[in-house]
Amino acid sequence: MRYLPLTEADRRAMLAAIGVGSIDELFADVPASARRRGLVDLPLAQGELQVERAIAAMAARNLPAGSGPCFLGAGAYRHHVPAAVDHLIQRGEFLTSYTPYQPEIAQGTLQALFEFQTQVALLTGMEVANASLYDGATACAEAVAMAGRVTRRPKAILSGGLHPHYREVCATYARFNGAQLDLRAPQPGADEDLAALVDRDTACVVVQNPDLFGELRDYAGLAEACHAAGALLVVAVAEVVSLGAVRPPGEMGADIVAAEGQSLGNALGFGGPYLGLFATREALVRQMPGRLAGETVDAEGRRGWVLTLATREQHIRRERATSNVCTNSGLCALAFTIHLALLGEAGLRRLALLNHEAAIATAERLAAIPGVAPVGRHFFNEFAVRLPKPAAPAVDRLAERGVLAGVPLSRFYPEFPDLLLVAATETVTPDDIDRLECGLREVLA
Repeated sequence: MRYLPLTEADRRAMLAAIGVGSIDELFADVPASARRRGLVDLPLAQGELQVERAIAAMAARNLPAGSGPCFLGAGAYRHHVPAAVDHLIQRGEFLTSYTPYQPEIAQGTLQALFEFQTQVALLTGMEVANASLYDGATACAEAVAMAGRVTRRPKAILSGGLHPHYREVCATYARFNGAQLDLRAPQPGADEDLAALVDRDTACVVVQNPDLFGELRDYAGLAEACHAAGALLVVAVAEVVSLGAVRPPGEMGADIVAAEGQSLGNALGFGGPYLGLFATREALVRQMPGRLAGETVDAEGRRGWVLTLATREQHIRRERATSNVCTNSGLCALAFTIHLALLGEAGLRRLALLNHEAAIATAERLAAIPGVAPVGRHFFNEFAVRLPKPAAPAVDRLAERGVLAGVPLSRFYPEFPDLLLVAATETVTPDDIDRLECGLREVLA
């Protein structure tokens, strides 16, 4: 009775107290078509020890990213996280703290958020950043919604190089906020003429840098075209470490930057929890979603911290809220801040260089395999290659050999069965590259 403490007598007494004769009557408002009859096809109850053994056996079937050569990317990257990060975020004052509603007793939390915002603004080349959002995809959808509020226009043009998960979240938001999405078809390695699509109904153009296929571009010209038409440029960044080497979006003229911060301080974690970064120009700050921690002085002139901006539905009338995201990824943001502080500016640049060098070495080795051809021209730590055979079966066969070779792009777009997306971070060793090349030669032979 450890997990199911109620007896049948307890249930009868509860139903009698609310005047319902049966469980079925309790759920009478749920349509019959939505109800399940009978048990779910799952094993029946087991003891705790048996459950632990069963779950452990299932987990053992996975190939962990740290168990061998890992070239996975596509928006989630394996980086080394210093041990100090995990140690510090598990301190009680950080691990158990919640939303800083009362600044007088949340000075440490607010200062950490302020430092985080400063780092994000510097990285992205923007003037102001918020206290974080859930993840990169959420940040991208919030950017589209914000652009609509700023311009009072309905249409958003989404590049074919934008991560499909980001596109899907934008589409989910658009179902309810009235945005009209122009989803451009993916074109691996090709240039898009997005500027020609901007018209008087366009609120924003959304691009990603590096894009889904790893390609790097300069969007300064597109920013000028957007601004000339009264539209905004939104730049998404799925690999934040790239900003240690690549020209930041703010210097290209971006109006809003939406990024995923997982690469700094946060492990892969089976898809979460992750960290949404959001930055914009100061002129647009009133339409920025989420919260903004700011610096001030108290009545005695001492340095202090407050929530400067919190235009969420918890703070103001729901219809006036810029966002209904109810919290931020505070602990993940703290991990990001600690990792970046440990690196410093020189360390981040060095980390970015290590990533780029590993990717170049990997790309050169794969390009030497007969039938393998690179897609695109300029990349940071991720690139796409075209294989002479379907990529998904090749990846499966390499996984059987303990090598996580990359992400088959057919997972997102079935029309690209022969494209493989390969990411090489600072965790990749020369031996890892050897095993990938040798394994790929064998499975393609």
